[in-house]
Amino acid sequence: MPLTDPVSPAPHVVAVLALDGVVPFDLAVPGQVFGPTTTDLGVPLYEVRVCAGPGGAATSGMLGRMRVEAPFGLDALAGADTIVVPGLDDPYDPPGAVLDALRDASARGARVASICVGAFVLAAAGLLDGRRATTHWMYAGRLARRYPDVEVDPAVLFFDEGAVLTSAGVAAGIDLCLHVVRRDHGAAVAARTARRIIMPPQRDGGQAQFIRHADPADAGTALQPVLAWLEANLHRPLTLDDIARHASVSVRTLSRRFREQAGTTPLRWLARARVRRAQQLLETTDLPVERVAAECGYGSAVTLRAHFARAVGASPQAYRGAFRAAPSDPPAPAPNVIRYRGRMDTREGCTTDG
Repeated sequence: MPLTDPVSPAPHVVAVLALDGVVPFDLAVPGQVFGPTTTDLGVPLYEVRVCAGPGGAATSGMLGRMRVEAPFGLDALAGADTIVVPGLDDPYDPPGAVLDALRDASARGARVASICVGAFVLAAAGLLDGRRATTHWMYAGRLARRYPDVEVDPAVLFFDEGAVLTSAGVAAGIDLCLHVVRRDHGAAVAARTARRIIMPPQRDGGQAQFIRHADPADAGTALQPVLAWLEANLHRPLTLDDIARHASVSVRTLSRRFREQAGTTPLRWLARARVRRAQQLLETTDLPVERVAAECGYGSAVTLRAHFARAVGASPQAYRGAFRAAPSDPPAPAPNVIRYRGRMDTREGCTTDG
C-alpha cells in the first residue's frame, strides 16, 4: 500500500499581490519558499496564488517592461490565509481597492506580510500603525516620515508582529518567508526548505541589513602601508599612540590622514576591521569563539560578543550558524521554477492547471 499522511489538511493559501510595477525578484520569493515546502511524505503545506490588482495584468519596469499575467484576481485575497505584498517600482500611491482588500483580510484574521518597499502598501492601509516595521534601508526614512504612527527600524532583516510581518529589501524577503515556515511547521521543515533553495536555514530577524566596513585606501596612498600593518596586527591590543608610532607621525597627523583617505578615525577603522576578521573566521573556520576573540584582539569572548552584536546585530554563534554550512549536510539542488496557468508550484515534476 502506498504511504499516505494520516491527516492531510488543505494547504495554507498564500496570496501574492502582483500589482503594477511589481519587482520580479520579490514576486518570485514566496513561490520559491512556500511552493516546495511539504510534509515528510511530500504533501504540499502551502498553495501559492499570484493575484493581480484591479488593473489586471501588471507591468514591471525591470527586465525590459516585463508583463505579469496573474491567474487570480484581487477577490482571491478573501480566501487567503497569508497575503504577501512584494516591492513595487512606485509603492507610494497604491489603489484604493487593494487597500480595502488588505484591510478586510486583516480584519478577518489573515496574516499579511510585505517584502522590501511593499511595507508602504501595508502602511497606507493602516496595518502598520502602532507597530514596528522595516523596509529597505534606503527607503526607511521616507516610510517613517510618511507614516509617523509606524515605528520604523532600518537596521533589521525583518519584523514579526504576529499577524503583520515586514522585511527589508531583496534577499531579506527569503529570510522572512523561511521564518513563516518555521513558525508554522517548525525548524526541521524550514531547514529542509532552506536546503532545497540553497539558503542558510535561519538568519535572525534582528541581524543587521548591512554592515559598514571600512573601505580600503587606494594602493599607493600614504595610508595603505599602515592599513596593511593594522590588518596583520588585529590580535594586538593597539592604541592610537601605537598606530602613530608605527606610522612615524604624530597622533594629530595620523587622524587627519585617516579622515582624508579612509573617511573615518583610526580606532573606528580598527574596530570595523576586527569585526570583519571575526566574520571571516566564523564563516570559514571551526575555531571556538574564545579563539576568534583572541585572533581579533578582543581579549575575551565576552568582549567579542558585545562588539559583534553591536555591529552585526547577531551573536557570533548565531552568525556562524547562518553562514557556515555543515560539510556533512550539503544543500540540495534548487528546484526549477515553473510558471503555471493555475497556482504557482515549484515542486519538481509537478504540474497543475487548477
